[in-house]
Amino acid sequence: MDRNLLDTNVVAQIGVVVKDIEKTSQAIADFFGMDKPEIIMTPSREKAKTVFRGQPTEARAKLAFFQLGNLQLELIEPDGEPSTWKEFLDERGEGVHHLAFRITGMKEKIERLNKNGIPLIQSGEYPGGVMPIWMPAMFCG
Repeated sequence: MDRNLLDTNVVAQIGVVVKDIEKTSQAIADFFGMDKPEIIMTPSREKAKTVFRGQPTEARAKLAFFQLGNLQLELIEPDGEPSTWKEFLDERGEGVHHLAFRITGMKEKIERLNKNGIPLIQSGEYPGGVMPIWMPAMFCG
């Protein structure tokens, strides 16, 4: 395997899949003494061009973001459509789904990860850029 596949080791975001985003976001807000963030919905497939395991999907999710210093905590409540979020929740329950890094050269990184046995599982075009998701448990087996 190539070394440092993303050319960075700085984690920018931790994504956590939850069953009830309202309840979980309120509990986190209370814990940190913060306001509960706005809960938003990911765009429709027509806008986001969401693909899961090589197939278009209608998958959407509710999202809430907490800025904790230099790290962002993202809560994700998937809808019932096929997605990496739903698959994770169904198979593993609530928990850490992904780590996100700020990178440059997205296409190059996708090719490098694929070449090193880490396939792209889901992608979509969201405000702020493309959101690729690789195998959620690539470090855990």
